[in-house]
Amino acid sequence: MRGDLEFFDAAAVLFDLDGVITPTAEVHMRAWSTMFTELLTQRGVQPPYTDADYFAHLDGRPRYDGVASLLASRGIEVPWGDPDDPDDAETVCGIGNRKNAVFSALLAAEGIAAYPGSLAVLDRLGQLGIPVAIVSSSKNAVPVLAAANLGDRFPVIVDGVVAHDEGLPGKPAPDIFLEGARRLQVDPSNAVVVEDATSGVAAGAAGGFGLVVGVDRGTGSAALRDAGADVVVGDLADLLDAQKGAPE
Repeated sequence: MRGDLEFFDAAAVLFDLDGVITPTAEVHMRAWSTMFTELLTQRGVQPPYTDADYFAHLDGRPRYDGVASLLASRGIEVPWGDPDDPDDAETVCGIGNRKNAVFSALLAAEGIAAYPGSLAVLDRLGQLGIPVAIVSSSKNAVPVLAAANLGDRFPVIVDGVVAHDEGLPGKPAPDIFLEGARRLQVDPSNAVVVEDATSGVAAGAAGGFGLVVGVDRGTGSAALRDAGADVVVGDLADLLDAQKGAPE
């Protein structure tokens, strides 16, 4: 039965990156807010952008899909364009690239540090010999991991670049998590997915993973559970506390 798998008994753990391992979700939120606030203001479109838009349309989705979703919510129609569009192009891809330019500038200026609780869980998994992977919709996963000095922690990274190259649909489809499990050579039913976005939680549940852990960084426990999370924690350190409290 799905959900019966214990976290530290898993054959592997597949982590989302932004908001799970690193607080890059905060940087993404600021980049989206900066970009969309300017775009909507220039177009005279109401209502203005808010953080609720991030969780409703952008969190966990491939960049261009998120742009299309938010634009549709405001009745804005632009061509899809091409991923190579310059960041001043009035296309879905151009707007997405504009956001990424803002994100890259913020990351370069401020750097990033992993959540301490997430590092502690990674250390414990390493001690137990449980392999790990990053599965992220972001095309910035590799530079973010490098900025956080975590590049050598994850032998498998399935990100937005891999998804594009392999033709894999983004979350909430389970395909990129299933690709991560394939690369780790584990059966999904014996592996754990850790996510902070409802789209990622839904992807883990749809992929038949043995345990889906939701990390509530602002999405809300109820929303994560409704999307398919078996367990919801406020920080990954809670998983270590639960292990300490388990009977021998």
